[in-house]
Amino acid sequence: MDSAEPLRQFQPTREYFIGIDSDGCVFDSMEIKHKECFVPMFIKHFHLQAASKYARETWDFVNLYSKTRGANRFPALSRALNLLRVRPEVRARGVAVADTVALDEWLARETKLGNATLAAEVQRGNEGLIQVKKWSDAVNASIEDIVHGVPPFPRVRESLAKLTQRADAMVISQTPAPALKREWAEHGIEDFVKLIAGQEMGTKTEHLKYAAVGKYAPGKVLMIGDAPGDFKAAKANGALFFPIDPGREEASWERFENEALDRFFAGRYAGDYEAALIREFDARLPEKPGW
Repeated sequence: MDSAEPLRQFQPTREYFIGIDSDGCVFDSMEIKHKECFVPMFIKHFHLQAASKYARETWDFVNLYSKTRGANRFPALSRALNLLRVRPEVRARGVAVADTVALDEWLARETKLGNATLAAEVQRGNEGLIQVKKWSDAVNASIEDIVHGVPPFPRVRESLAKLTQRADAMVISQTPAPALKREWAEHGIEDFVKLIAGQEMGTKTEHLKYAAVGKYAPGKVLMIGDAPGDFKAAKANGALFFPIDPGREEASWERFENEALDRFFAGRYAGDYEAALIREFDARLPEKPGW
């Protein structure tokens, strides 16, 4: 069965639909996952010890502090390696940064960018992706080992309870599904959502398309996210977008619960109100690094 089939088969039970990203949006888990799990494995498996400072800075920029925040790990890996390779400090140290030829070729033809499709590709003999798989597996093991007890942001639980009275809610994420299910269950909020869609079911744009487009009336589909990729997924499907501003997550959720959700249900969200929120969000994340 196609891994996205549960999204295609999904049928509305409410008038409204709200898609919700997880890492960095519902949970304050972006910093710990990237700084304690992704970065150490990035340095270890791509032999970047001699440029660890710059590897860390580059990875954090790509995944936390720029417009590619929240991207799928595999395109993020390609961008980080390619940015790192041309940094003068790294070149001056003579550090050999792995090329991304095999990775980029795979990214160009695979839409379901997950560990299962990567493993299948390596199994078929794509030796250029062996190191990527080792890194990704090590990241997953590290996250499972380290990332526990990270609760949802304040006001998330209250917001979920309020929105599900009138909307079908669904997790729309590029995190592997097992980690998503573990985290939502750990904090007892999994029953608020109809489905948890991770990277195995495709891109966020595909998640929204299959689950909501054509099933809900115009203006009644909303995506909540903390990254430009969430915004792009919403707009590609004609959905509205509510930003959780990086660094202002608590205030964002408070605004959602007390103001934005009521506007959405009342049909007063689109237009100037949404545009002002998006401008504020967009200004917080640069496109190019400052080094």
